[in-house]
Amino acid sequence: MPESVMSAYFRLFNEIGIIGQLSRSLLEARLPPGFVMAQFSVLNHLVRVGDGRTPLAIAQAFQVPKNSMTHSLTVLERAGLIEIRRNPEDGRSKLVYITEAGQRFRQEAIDAFAPDVARIAAAFPPEQVARVLPDLEMLRKFLDADRDP
Repeated sequence: MPESVMSAYFRLFNEIGIIGQLSRSLLEARLPPGFVMAQFSVLNHLVRVGDGRTPLAIAQAFQVPKNSMTHSLTVLERAGLIEIRRNPEDGRSKLVYITEAGQRFRQEAIDAFAPDVARIAAAFPPEQVARVLPDLEMLRKFLDADRDP
């Protein structure tokens, strides 16, 4: 692969990484004390893909060790934002469900982020987002499908 192509892909992933770090810090600043992006992301994941997932399936979706996910789930459960129930089809496993309080928590975090989004939108107009978003979604879908089993 030519160095210029490799350099372009490195720059792409570098920019994505920096944007991820900056956006995570911005959103975490809007979360209540004691909560971090990892916990918000679990709630967001359960809303996006539907709840009733096993802790292992959620850990795999985030590509984190199960014990790391267990910590996030414990924090969320103690706060009443999720319920962990016994799997009726397999008594050995558990399933994770977002509660109404979890739905509200997620929405309140999104609402608290609105002034930041307004500032971003003033500098990075919605039309520009609409042009970039499909390419980023395609890249995410490729990377998701290309993961190691």
